[in-house]
Amino acid sequence: MSDKKGSVATRDRTQVREPSLYKVLLHNDDYTSMEFVIAILENVFGKNTSDASKIMMNVHQEGVGVAGIYTREICETKVAIVHELARQSEYPLRCSIEQV
Repeated sequence: MSDKKGSVATRDRTQVREPSLYKVLLHNDDYTSMEFVIAILENVFGKNTSDASKIMMNVHQEGVGVAGIYTREICETKVAIVHELARQSEYPLRCSIEQV
């Protein structure tokens, strides 16, 4: 039998935090077609046609609309994809990231 005085078994507890969430915002402009914005929302953000149309109208009427809420890395990737697709189609569509 082992006699270890003062020896206590301890367990380190690691607290896991959920990652911070961010919004991808689409910004209105006078040149990007509504159809292109809907296509972006469907293909990049996985929205159905009804939701994509609602978000597009919000962008058109309010000047900005939330395309989705994701972790920072996913937001940055989606923003880069949107900007590249807009550039290829010669549209000035811009989107940004904002912490939730």
